[in-house]
Amino acid sequence: MIQVPKHIETLSPYKPGKPIEEVQRELGLTEIIKLASNENPLGPSPLSVKRMTEHAHELHYYPNGGLSLREALAHRHQLKTENVICGNGSESVLQLALRTFLDDGDTMLSCDGTFVGFLVLAHASGRSVTLLPQAEGYRFDVQAIAAAIRPDTKIVYIANANNPTGTHITREEFEWLMQRVPEHVLVIFDEAYFEYSIAADPDTYPDSLHYRFDNVLTLRTFSKIYGIAGVRIGYGFAHSDIIRSMLKIKLPFEPGTIAQSAGLGALDDDDFLRRSVQCNNEGLAFVSASLAELHINVPRSVANFVMLDCGTAIRVADLYDALLHRGIITRPLQGFNLPHCLRISIGTMEQNRRCLDALRDILHTQPQLHEALTASSGV
Repeated sequence: MIQVPKHIETLSPYKPGKPIEEVQRELGLTEIIKLASNENPLGPSPLSVKRMTEHAHELHYYPNGGLSLREALAHRHQLKTENVICGNGSESVLQLALRTFLDDGDTMLSCDGTFVGFLVLAHASGRSVTLLPQAEGYRFDVQAIAAAIRPDTKIVYIANANNPTGTHITREEFEWLMQRVPEHVLVIFDEAYFEYSIAADPDTYPDSLHYRFDNVLTLRTFSKIYGIAGVRIGYGFAHSDIIRSMLKIKLPFEPGTIAQSAGLGALDDDDFLRRSVQCNNEGLAFVSASLAELHINVPRSVANFVMLDCGTAIRVADLYDALLHRGIITRPLQGFNLPHCLRISIGTMEQNRRCLDALRDILHTQPQLHEALTASSGV
């Protein structure tokens, strides 16, 4: 038997949101709403689909490793191509950063209850990762992070907005933290929900790219607001020295032709971007207000989802199962180290109303669950 390293043996495989087809097969339901994986309810960018179709005849050629998309992203953000890297989703770029910069004895810092993808990659690296408690309101604690940085700290990871809580660090907090981070520490800002976040709170949300720090890697993706999660395309911005080092070990033909074409089409689709922002702003406001009417407070989200604190994992399972049997797929957060919480993505207004109607019905028939939700939310 081939021995598996202990840090791999103890990992649990990533479990994505339950697929619609599986729920239909298991429960015999025909009308299913998936609000589990923070996907764009409007579907994919039309220009992205068009661009993919136009380049499908080129599949017998090897791709150019994302060069065309890197050039387009550099032009849009007034950078040089040397400041941009692309991969099969932002997780691919995140993994590449960990492989590039972590050496024996290096450690990482983040807060508990953050993106499960980082948690898996961090533990899979075999290096030590310290997960600090979140601040009140399920927020990243920048003061605790600054205080925890040691000489062997190599990477600090901050998801902004944070998945699955939806919360964000403010511009003031960002600037305060970066004044205290040593130059030898790489700060990875995962801005997968950037377009949603900057629209939801333009007054306080920090665009990490705007500051041009030499030790910051900004991660973004086409999976969320552009609705092309299925083709896996993400990117990162950083100082040219950081990108140059990462390119040395990047797979040469990643991303593929279709994925790159999808990204290029999405970049041109400003109309779809505006409609997606409007859909989310309206849906987020509606869901948050509807939950407040039920006396359920949720952490203030600047993403395309909200998180419910149910108090215990058992209550999460009860609520998840009750919603599932009403044709609504949500996401329990045990894998995110938040077993007492449930995440609900923002859908179309029709989907949001159906979800809230189902929730009201559940809470009416299960008053003990309603009591637990209001107690956990501090009402």
